[in-house]
Amino acid sequence: MQVIDTLLPEVKLIRPKRHRNPRGVFAETYSEAVLAAFGITAQFVQDNHSISLRAGTVCGLHFQIPPFAQAKLVRVVRGAVFDVAVDLRRGSPTFGRHVAAILTAADWSMPFIPEGFAHDFCTLADDTEVVYKASAPYAPTHDRGIFWADPDLAIDWPVAEEAAILSEKDRRQPRLAELADWFHHSPPAGPERRGDERPAHAG
Repeated sequence: MQVIDTLLPEVKLIRPKRHRNPRGVFAETYSEAVLAAFGITAQFVQDNHSISLRAGTVCGLHFQIPPFAQAKLVRVVRGAVFDVAVDLRRGSPTFGRHVAAILTAADWSMPFIPEGFAHDFCTLADDTEVVYKASAPYAPTHDRGIFWADPDLAIDWPVAEEAAILSEKDRRQPRLAELADWFHHSPPAGPERRGDERPAHAG
């Protein structure tokens, strides 16, 4: 299993090693011990499965506020998505910046998105399925979001704003500048162990 740096230091891209034989493929898609060795210590308590029927469906940008803030480990099991994480931590040198990656069922790469980051994806294929682990249960009273096409985020989405398929809730989300100070950046106590490949794109 590879743990790969992105341009947002706390967001990692995880790539399972696949073992092929005449019968098929085996992979270890989650290992608490391996991830902990790279400083990823989130304790996951819930698995979620999302199915989007049409390409151009946008889900997010979503996050939960404390005490139900969530870290996520995201994987595409069918189709493909343009996946985005945005830093919401006040005082962070990367506050308001994002990292994006294309995730496909064929590639198996999985972003780890810690607490204090909003998450979103746009489907690139019909009948796309996304599964993800969450470190806190869904809490409707603590569920929040940002408007996905906020120009201050400068995200180069693969779908035009007028063509995106959205929920009514996501059409009404606030802009980044309107968010309360729910998350704050705490500098790491010591050097972090780094991943072993080039970073994903960030904006």
